[in-house]
Amino acid sequence: MKALSIVVPALNEAATLAARLQALAPWRARGAELIVVDGGSTDGTPALAQAHADRVLQAPRGRASQLNAGACAARGEVLLFLHADTQLPPEADRHIHEALAAGHDWGRFDVRIEGRHPWLPVVARLMNWRSRWSGIATGDQAFFVRRRVFESLGGFAPLPLMEDIELSQRLKRVGPPACLRERVVTAGRRWDQHGFWRTVLLMWRVRAAWALGVDAERLARRYGYAPRASAAVAVLAKAPVPGLAKTRLMPALGAVGAARAQRGFALQTLATARAASTGALTLWCAPDAGHRFFRALQQRRGVALANQPPGDLGHRMATAMLAHFARTPHQALLIVGTDCPVLTPAHLQQAADALQSHDAVLIPAEDGGYVLIGLRRPLPEVFKGVDWSTPRVLAQTEAQLRAAGASWRRLPALWDVDEPADWQRWQALRGR
Repeated sequence: MKALSIVVPALNEAATLAARLQALAPWRARGAELIVVDGGSTDGTPALAQAHADRVLQAPRGRASQLNAGACAARGEVLLFLHADTQLPPEADRHIHEALAAGHDWGRFDVRIEGRHPWLPVVARLMNWRSRWSGIATGDQAFFVRRRVFESLGGFAPLPLMEDIELSQRLKRVGPPACLRERVVTAGRRWDQHGFWRTVLLMWRVRAAWALGVDAERLARRYGYAPRASAAVAVLAKAPVPGLAKTRLMPALGAVGAARAQRGFALQTLATARAASTGALTLWCAPDAGHRFFRALQQRRGVALANQPPGDLGHRMATAMLAHFARTPHQALLIVGTDCPVLTPAHLQQAADALQSHDAVLIPAEDGGYVLIGLRRPLPEVFKGVDWSTPRVLAQTEAQLRAAGASWRRLPALWDVDEPADWQRWQALRGR
């Protein structure tokens, strides 16, 4: 099935990953794409995966961010999310194709748990029955989804736990899942390592607490998982209007080409923010959110929109900052534009991490400005007294932070695409 992309998240799986990936060779031979997304392994997992996968990516630790990163890089029309300790049944690709041809937009397999405890088959049967009755799939069941549907829902929510169940709940509104009776085989190491009854009780308690509305981060800590740093993301973007977007690129690309470049940069920045999964994403639109490009993002991908106010860049960023902290005063905020296509999910996560111990974080731009500013608390003064679009922006911003008594961290510099020479540099980096 040439339209299938298999996305495997991994973290310190060197002991078994090579064999698991080798077992997927028949699917690759039939045209499936295999993507491994590593979350910061220290045991050589990425190097082992290189020999057995089409692509090996790095993403911030956490299944939601790793799966989103893999989905963003995938080329297939159908996405199959497969845990690193799970083995597909023979001809799984054919079964998926038949389920989709029958009219389903998503689905999952039954599961068999491989482990020492004699009651694991009972647990598996209960999981399969519960999933068929509730229409909810878990990651252990290797669920699959049409790419366009996954993107229309905005991918996995930035949760440290329960991301599969939360996405299933949203997918149910699109349509019921295909509950395939062919079985995937998943490792029962969780039950073997932590004790059978202890694991069963913990999972029941976590599921019940989630159903009652307990916050996912609290559940993650109860589950023994230390959540990553979170931060909402505000993306400031201009509509891709010829003659108004990326005007400094017009001598090289023309008005229409510059607008097309702006559209591509905006889409890439949104994909990067979604893959980072640090927190809620808001697209601040100029001249307003009524442009068809922005409306399509809202309707098809569930992107939250807000209007940029009139005024200089500092006033527009300050407005986004104040709106965020008025809604969520205890969550940090990252503000980015769309001019830096080399920004990655890892950069956003590093910035979120820095805000755990600093009031602000900056990723400088090579031209003297910055491509990202992050704030742990409202600091409107950092947007005042700055000569925007000059090489003095970074120095003046740091002076304002110093005057406000704020602590900040400066991360390694990146570069924007503003001038024709920047465009050529970007094309060379892409191999074009």
